[in-house]
Amino acid sequence: MRGSDQRSGSLFSYVDLESRVRRDHPLRPIRVIVNEVLASLSADFEAIYASGVGRPSIPPERLLRALLLQAFYGIRSERQIMERLEYDLLFRWFAGLGVDDAAWDQTTFGKNRDRLLAGDVAHKFLAAVLAHPKVNRLLSTDHFSVDGTLIEAWASMKSFRPRDGSGDPPAPGRNGEADFHGQSRRNDTHASTTDPDARLYRKGPGQEAKLCFMGHALMENRHGLVVDACLTHADGHAERIAALHMIEPHAERAGRITLGADKGYDVEDFVNELRSLNVAPHVAAKAKGSAIDGRTTRHSGYKLSQVIRKRIEEVFGWTKSAAGLRKTRHRGLGRVGWQFTFTLAAYNLIRLPRLLAQAA
Repeated sequence: MRGSDQRSGSLFSYVDLESRVRRDHPLRPIRVIVNEVLASLSADFEAIYASGVGRPSIPPERLLRALLLQAFYGIRSERQIMERLEYDLLFRWFAGLGVDDAAWDQTTFGKNRDRLLAGDVAHKFLAAVLAHPKVNRLLSTDHFSVDGTLIEAWASMKSFRPRDGSGDPPAPGRNGEADFHGQSRRNDTHASTTDPDARLYRKGPGQEAKLCFMGHALMENRHGLVVDACLTHADGHAERIAALHMIEPHAERAGRITLGADKGYDVEDFVNELRSLNVAPHVAAKAKGSAIDGRTTRHSGYKLSQVIRKRIEEVFGWTKSAAGLRKTRHRGLGRVGWQFTFTLAAYNLIRLPRLLAQAA
C-alpha cells in the first residue's frame, strides 16, 4: 500500500525546519517545482503501489527527493544518504521528513526501485519537469543538440568470460590473477558474468576498452536543458539510432528544426534520415567524405549550432563529476538507464534557480 506523503509535526518539537533553511537557499525554488511535479505524478504512483494492500510504504515522493539529493551533492551510496538524513536538517527539509521522524532503512531504495523502474518513473519525472510552466517557457522548440557518452559498468574486466564456458577461470581469491595476453575477446563471443548487458567498447583508437553502457542526451539550445535521454548498449551505431529516436517526436510537433552534433554523426544515412524528418542536420563536417554540403553550411545558423552544441558536454561533465555517474552503481540496462535519466532530470533542476532568476 502506498504511504502518505503528509508530514505531521511532533507535539513537543521546538525546531521548525522552515526557519532553519535560509530564504535565499537555491534548494527552495527547486523544492517548490519538485513538489508540484511529484503531485502531478500522484496517479502514476497510485497505479504502481496497490492501494489498500499491505502496510503503508515509504512514500515514493520522499524516495525520489532523497535520490535528487544524492545527485545534487554527489553522495556515493544510498547508505550515505540515510546517514545524512539522520543529522542534516537541510536534507530532512528537502526530503519531507520532520525533525522527529525516523529515517527509513537504505534497503528501501532497492525494494522500491523495481516498482519505479516498471512504472518508467524516471522518464515521466523528466517529462513532468519540462512540462512545468516555469520550465516550459525556458525551452526552445526549434533548435537542439545531441551527443552520447560512455558510462562505465559496475563489472570487472575479469568477469568478461567466453559465452560457451571455456577458458581458465581467474585464480582464487577476492582479486585473483588473470592473464589476458594473446586472447581475442569480443562482444559476440564473450559476455560479463557480473553484468551481461555491459559491452566491451573503446572510445577511440589507442584508448583502453572498458565494459560500459552508452548514454544519450538531447539538449535544447536556448538554455542547454536536457529534453530527452536514453541508455543503450555501447556500439558504433547506438549514437545515431538514439538521436533519431529522440528527435523524431520533436520533428513531428514543429516545423523545420535543427539538430547539432559532432563529427561522429556525419554519416550519409543519418543525415538523409534527418532531412526526411524535416530536420536540418547541423552536424560537424568531416575533413574528407562529409555528407554535409552547402545546403546546410551556407546558413549562419549552422555556425551558431556548432558553437552551442558543445554545451552538451557540460551536461555529461556534471553528470559524471558532480553526480557521480562516471561509473554506475547499478547493473543491467534497465536500472542503469533509470539512473541515467533521473540524473539528467536532476541536472535540469540544479540549473533552474539561476535560469529562473535571469528570466524574472
